[in-house]
Amino acid sequence: MKLTLVAGDPDSQPTNSPTLYKTDRGSWVVQGWVVDDPDALATLDLPNGETAVEIPDRMIQFFQ
Repeated sequence: MKLTLVAGDPDSQPTNSPTLYKTDRGSWVVQGWVVDDPDALATLDLPNGETAVEIPDRMIQFFQ
C-alpha cells in the first residue's frame, strides 16, 4: 500500500497529528488518538483486526 500525505492537523504542534493519508487502493488511512473508552468501544462492536481512532472535526475538510 502506498500512502500519500493529505494533511496534518494544522492546530497540533509540533507533530501535526492527527494526520490523513490517501492510499493507492482507493481508501484512506487516518492517524489519530486511540479510542480506549470501554463504553464507546462496546458501542462500535469492532471485530478482530480493526481499531478505532478519533480525529477532531476540523480535519474533515481535508477529505476529498
